[in-house]
Amino acid sequence: MYRIGQGYDVHQLREGLPMWLCGVQISSPTGFVAHSDGDVAIHALCDALLGALALGDIGHLFPDTSDEFAGIDSKILLARVVKLVREHGWDLGNADITIALQAPKIAPYITDMRECLASVMGVDPSVVSVKATTTERLGFVGRKEGCEVWAVVLLERH
Repeated sequence: MYRIGQGYDVHQLREGLPMWLCGVQISSPTGFVAHSDGDVAIHALCDALLGALALGDIGHLFPDTSDEFAGIDSKILLARVVKLVREHGWDLGNADITIALQAPKIAPYITDMRECLASVMGVDPSVVSVKATTTERLGFVGRKEGCEVWAVVLLERH
């Protein structure tokens, strides 16, 4: 009746690149180094969804060696993963995402992030949680070298 999936992703920060989180562009002098648009939160969410059904991971489905996915909008990847989950007979019960980023502060974007993810997945925003934290200036996140994201999902059989 239920499946739980957990996803994790990390991306390096670099000046002059765009920063996308949960499908929302964040105003920042730095952005994520990546083959796609670098939306580390959507990547972790995709891995959680895929992991719940033992369908591999985002790198398996959308390899960073493929020109097809170069610079791709991660919302497209999420939509494809959700379609695959539904084709296997499952629906999203809820998703919980934690973003560790020292700067910039992303609290002002969280409502938009939840609404964007919910729209892409075809669910109500009330089942999508996005939380932000810093690492109190510890580690690579604290040194503003990167961002890490954890995502957990509950899937329900339909």
